[in-house]
Amino acid sequence: MPRAPSKSSKSVLRPEIRAVLAVNILSMRGDKGWSQEALAFEAGLHRTFIAHVERHARNISLDNLDKIAAALGVETYELLIPGAAHKEIG
Repeated sequence: MPRAPSKSSKSVLRPEIRAVLAVNILSMRGDKGWSQEALAFEAGLHRTFIAHVERHARNISLDNLDKIAAALGVETYELLIPGAAHKEIG
């Protein structure tokens, strides 16, 4: 029988992953001076999709996450690290 998570594991505060993703995309896109449309073009996605991701309104697939990372010139996992847009990964 599966065990329920302990109460202590729920007490750890973790940022919502969609919010982390949105902040990192916004920041990295801004660093390049790109509009949502420019990022969408580079990633092969639609501008409204990028807007939805930046507003935490979309549950993004791994394939699209990888496309955005490639367009921004970063590793895919970097988009999911809190504060990654403000530090150098290496």
